[in-house]
Amino acid sequence: MTSATAAPRLRLRVRAGTARQEDALLPAEVPIALTYNGTTQAVMMATPADLTDFALGFSLSEGIATPQDIREIETVETEAGIDLRIWLKDEAGSSLMARRRTMTGPVGCGLCGLDSLTEAKRHLAPVPTSPLRLTRQDIAEAMASLTRHQPLHDATRAVHAAGFWQEGKGLVCVREDVGRHNALDKLIGALVGAGTVVPGQPVNGAVVLTSRISLDMVQKCAALGAPVILAVSAPTLAAIEAAEAAEITLVALARSEGFDLYTHPGRITLDPTPHPVAETADVP
Repeated sequence: MTSATAAPRLRLRVRAGTARQEDALLPAEVPIALTYNGTTQAVMMATPADLTDFALGFSLSEGIATPQDIREIETVETEAGIDLRIWLKDEAGSSLMARRRTMTGPVGCGLCGLDSLTEAKRHLAPVPTSPLRLTRQDIAEAMASLTRHQPLHDATRAVHAAGFWQEGKGLVCVREDVGRHNALDKLIGALVGAGTVVPGQPVNGAVVLTSRISLDMVQKCAALGAPVILAVSAPTLAAIEAAEAAEITLVALARSEGFDLYTHPGRITLDPTPHPVAETADVP
C-alpha cells in the first residue's frame, strides 16, 4: 500500500459507549482527466493507481478507441489532479473530433460523452460465442476469490473491485477503485493490455463485481465481450434488458449459499457435483 492510493487520518472511534482516537486508512480520491489529442473527454474522481489500464479500458468501453488506435498514453501530474493524455492515431482522432462536434452537454461518470439520449440505451451486439460454462461451485469460488484479493478494500473498507475469473485458473486479474465504473475500466484495460482478452474474439472468463449491476456496467462488459457477469449486488431493469440483448449471462446477489440468475441461463450448470478449481497465488 502506498501513500498515493491511501493515507491515514485521525478519527474518534466510538464503540459500546467508549471513544478513543486512532488512525484510519482512507483511500485517495483525486480528479483524473481523460484527454484525447489535447481535448478533455471526461473527468473522473478515481483512485490514482493502474492509470494506464484505466486509460486503455475507458477508451475501449466507451467506444472511443481500440488498443490499435492508441499511439501513446502519458500520465501527467498537475496541481489540480492527474491528466491522462491519450494520443490517438490519425483516423481515430478524426472520428473522435467528429463525435465531439455533435455533443450537446457535459460528460460525467457512468455514461460519458454521449451525444444523444438514444445512445444512452444504444443497441448492443451479441458478445462473441464463448465455450465458458460455470457450475454453482465455480460461482461461489469466484466470489470468494474476489473477496480474498482486495487489499485496498481490506485496508480502507471504501473501494470497489472488479476481477476476471477463468475455469481452471481462478481469479487471474483484479483492479480496485473508489468508483465501480473505474474499477471495471481498469480491469478491462489490464486484460486487453496483457493480451488475456482480444476484443472481438471469444472471451473464456467471467467478470466478477463487488457492486450493483447498472446499464453502463453491462455496456462496458459487452465492449469487452465478456459472456458472464457475476455480482454481489442486484441489477437494474435496464441492466437486465441490456444483458439479454447482448447475450450476456447475468448472475446477481451471488453468495456462498446461492445466487439469482436473470439472463441466458445456458452457461450455468446447476449440477451440484463439484470439480476442483485452481486459484493463482498472486493476482496481478
